[in-house]
Amino acid sequence: MLVIDYLHWRHLGDWDFDPMAWPDPRAMVEELRALGIEPAVSVWPSVSPLSGSYIPMCDAGMLAVTESGTAMNGNWPDDGSPAEIGVAFYDATDERARAFLWEKLQTNYYKLGIRAFWLDACEPEMRPGPHHLSYAAGPGSEVANLYPREHARGVYEHMRAAGETEVLSLVRSAWAGSQRYGAALWSGDIPTTFGALANSIRAALNVALSGIPWWTTDIGGFHGGDPDDEAYRELVVRWFQFGAFCPIFRLHGHREPRTSRGPVGDGGGPNEIWSYGPRAYEAITAILRLRERLRPYIHSHLRDGQRTGIPLMRPLLLAFPDDEAAWDVEDQFLFGPDILVAPVTEFGARRRRVYLPAGAEWTHADSGCRYPGGADVTVDAPLERIPLFVRDDAEPPLCQEAQ
Repeated sequence: MLVIDYLHWRHLGDWDFDPMAWPDPRAMVEELRALGIEPAVSVWPSVSPLSGSYIPMCDAGMLAVTESGTAMNGNWPDDGSPAEIGVAFYDATDERARAFLWEKLQTNYYKLGIRAFWLDACEPEMRPGPHHLSYAAGPGSEVANLYPREHARGVYEHMRAAGETEVLSLVRSAWAGSQRYGAALWSGDIPTTFGALANSIRAALNVALSGIPWWTTDIGGFHGGDPDDEAYRELVVRWFQFGAFCPIFRLHGHREPRTSRGPVGDGGGPNEIWSYGPRAYEAITAILRLRERLRPYIHSHLRDGQRTGIPLMRPLLLAFPDDEAAWDVEDQFLFGPDILVAPVTEFGARRRRVYLPAGAEWTHADSGCRYPGGADVTVDAPLERIPLFVRDDAEPPLCQEAQ
């Protein structure tokens, strides 16, 4: 999938391609699909007063407003200007507003063949926060957290009504019940540090326990990262190794040298997998091949999750509730029922201590050594390897060549 990010429009709230930069988007979509690439577009909930949507939405009461009736609740660049202007936000809790948004998405994207949407900034991203606003569903202090869920709901329900049976929207925020509406949550604009990588594991497992099975992160982090820096290259490799064991495998980030317009970045350094030098490229492509080998395993257990609610990424405590030590492990997880994943989250680390839960036997994927559960083991973790263990006599497609 190739995502067309923000600022592809002329004004926030147009929900359309700027014709000056995108003269024939239909031809683009057809060419991408002929190459086996599924296009997606970024959709923001912001509505600029310069857009064609502002007046009809304002007149119909479809914008979130303050108690005094003010609709301008954020400042963003618009129409190529470096200066910020006040923008409003459509009221995602209003069924009429969701229908208005869909009409724009259907006309300007869906009818061109675009079937996936990146619902970015769907908190929504405003300053100050949304709790001081009034929504169709009630006062912001009571209902503001519904916003990202209802935003995803509008896209999901209208896509289903249009005949789509598989709807998936990438969202930056979610709320209880978002999983009903094809929401794939990612962890937002996080730092490019090993600390952020470690925190991402904890975030993923908490999201999984919250009932949201589709989760991902920005491989390599979002804010910065120099592709020519050897230390950062190591982080990217380690993050790819973790990312391969997330439900969605996704590379994204604002690399150095970055350029920004107001509060948003609009340019940066290279971020393709070949941008990080030959050693990193070799390690990353090995992980890509492993992910592809795992595709049937991943799809099988995601389908199981639809029936049972058990997520693909599983805290050890979920699979081994009777093992008290498993409840304290927050830097490892099961990927499906059979693969134990122990990401490396420290710079320069080439060995990793791993806890193997009691109640199973575990085979180290690299060495073939078999260990009883209920104890820690320490294994080699060269840069090109992530420690993986296989449960009992399972045979998922993990082998040295695949890694």
